[in-house]
Amino acid sequence: MDTKKEENRWFGRKAWARYGLLMAAVAVILLVMPRADHQSYSFELNQPWKYPLLTAEFDMPVLRDSTAAREMRDSINANFIPFVKRRDDVAERNEKRLHAALADSVPAADVALLSRLLDEVYNRGVTESSLSTLISRMKTGRVRAADPSDPTVILSQDASGLLSAGDAFNYIDSAFNASHQMAQGALTPFMARALYASIDPNVVLDTVTDDKFRSQELLEVTAALGVIKKGQRIVDRGEIINSQVFTNLTTYMTMLEENETQTMTQTYYTIGRGIIVALILVCLYVMLWHYRRTFYESIHQMIFLMTYITFFVVFAVLMFEFVANGLWLVPFAAVPVVVMIFFDSRTAIFALLVSVLITSLVATFPHQFIILELLAGIFATASITQLTRRSQLLMTALITFIVYVVAYSGMQLIREGTFVAIDYRSFGYFAVNSVILSFAYVLIFLMEKIFGFTSNVTLVELSDINNSLLRKLAEEAPGTFQHSVQVSTLAAEAARAIGANTLLVRTGALYHDIGKLDSPVFFTENQHGVNPHSGLDPETSARKIISHVSSGVTLAKANKLPKVIRDFIREHHGCGVTKYFYNTAVNERGEENVDKSKFQYPGPNPLSRETAILMMADAVEAASRSLKDYSPESISNLVNRIVDSQVADGMFKEAPISFRDIETIKQTFIKRLRTIYHTRIAYPELKKQAAASNPAPPSAPAQ
Repeated sequence: MDTKKEENRWFGRKAWARYGLLMAAVAVILLVMPRADHQSYSFELNQPWKYPLLTAEFDMPVLRDSTAAREMRDSINANFIPFVKRRDDVAERNEKRLHAALADSVPAADVALLSRLLDEVYNRGVTESSLSTLISRMKTGRVRAADPSDPTVILSQDASGLLSAGDAFNYIDSAFNASHQMAQGALTPFMARALYASIDPNVVLDTVTDDKFRSQELLEVTAALGVIKKGQRIVDRGEIINSQVFTNLTTYMTMLEENETQTMTQTYYTIGRGIIVALILVCLYVMLWHYRRTFYESIHQMIFLMTYITFFVVFAVLMFEFVANGLWLVPFAAVPVVVMIFFDSRTAIFALLVSVLITSLVATFPHQFIILELLAGIFATASITQLTRRSQLLMTALITFIVYVVAYSGMQLIREGTFVAIDYRSFGYFAVNSVILSFAYVLIFLMEKIFGFTSNVTLVELSDINNSLLRKLAEEAPGTFQHSVQVSTLAAEAARAIGANTLLVRTGALYHDIGKLDSPVFFTENQHGVNPHSGLDPETSARKIISHVSSGVTLAKANKLPKVIRDFIREHHGCGVTKYFYNTAVNERGEENVDKSKFQYPGPNPLSRETAILMMADAVEAASRSLKDYSPESISNLVNRIVDSQVADGMFKEAPISFRDIETIKQTFIKRLRTIYHTRIAYPELKKQAAASNPAPPSAPAQ
């Protein structure tokens, strides 16, 4: 073996690209996986615990359940006596403000009376509005405050004597009117405005002290009622999760996550996961290396495969983390369905196996998860041999749902031994999963656009003869169109015989000669008596014939035909020679005076089995039209001569096709052409009656 070639295989640019894909996939998957190294649980209040007996891995407190905690918190808040404080500067400042406002306009006796009343309400206490609202809602009817002379002493007082700003104003107004000797006996509007502007709260909530004492009392709410010792039971299978058990489970999960964050366990667990994920992906690489070398060598196809698998695993992990029972909503059957469309069934099943094994690292019941997803994926793959219609996905979705239901029921019978334990809500998850699977056509469409692949559904759409480009070919070059249809039929039979992609060959054959639309009349099948090659030198005629390849590629790109179809246009003549015009030139001027390159197609030679089949079918079908004798011997000789000459010219050296395949293809061509050009029975003509002037002799009389 070539040592340099072997080094490039393992350490070349493509090899490092594949290694990079592997490492990137492992890194992305590890990044989204949950950080805990313990099984994750999904549980609901007032529902039975679905898992085996759960015991504590460490000592943990028993906290009050949410209902009891809320009731206790509400009771503490309702009976809590708030703390207030007095602002002594408020009374002095507002009395001065009142004097300044009324001194020049109101009698001194009235000002003195208002000042005395204002001082009286400030002594009782004027509260801010929020404190007034709080006092009105209290059950105790008292407030607390620190003793001004000794802040460590807490004084309690009746809150009924405290006044709001409105109550203080009304009190002064009423007292002023009762003691005033004027005839009108009331505050003037001017005096009322000045008084109201002089009333500010001097008793406010002491937020610092209030929060301190309130928090101390609320600590009782979060205080532990007891302790669950390490190894002690938390909950057992089938037990109804009441409020207290739900709180215990929540506490346990929270402490579990905190404990792991503070230790090295998480680091080792991540390393272990990375090793397992990498080994699973390496298995995929090994399989492709041994059994699908073409896929393995193609970086483009490897990018698609690794990206698609990684995307599905990441999506599944995120669904598991953020959606209750979300793992059962992920349509893993779409993995093999989509991969099979662009690769093959073996690669599809292996991609499914890899995706399921990696995702099982986070599954709650890994054993059940692996069995259900593998069964569903395998049945889904088996239900689609070739996806040619969207409706096939509906049947696949139905089959997948049935497999899920049957497999899940079987697993539950194994675990529980009774149908009673079956959670029928799971059937709903399976139904949603199957409905999502039925929309895999959208995913196939996206993969085609992103990675440039071509699905069978697209090929079916392209092979419709009502397609605008094929209709144009039928109208402007009817001979070429009929030739393409005949080649399509011939090539499809050969592809089926050797196990090649029949649909791809049929579609490629329909488009292989669309370049002839540029000048249809220069091709024999479109000529009607007039040959435009007459009078042209062989080189010019050859150039016109050869140009239909480049014209076809240009036209295909303009009409957005996929690359696999453009390959048929490029390769159907390979690097062959336009023999008619080349032989004509040689006969006229001698071989040494003819430049063979001017008569040679640009190529390349066929690079796939499908394009090799088309090259053979194209040449055989065209040559069969010139046969004068369609006997079995002449057809066999024609097919063998043409295909053998192509083999001798090295046309198929770069195509992955064997001599056995070529022999099978030849026999298929011979059989098909014999059917097309079979000998017909000559029907006898009716003899005309003799002329009336020469009538037949009368028959003998009856005896």
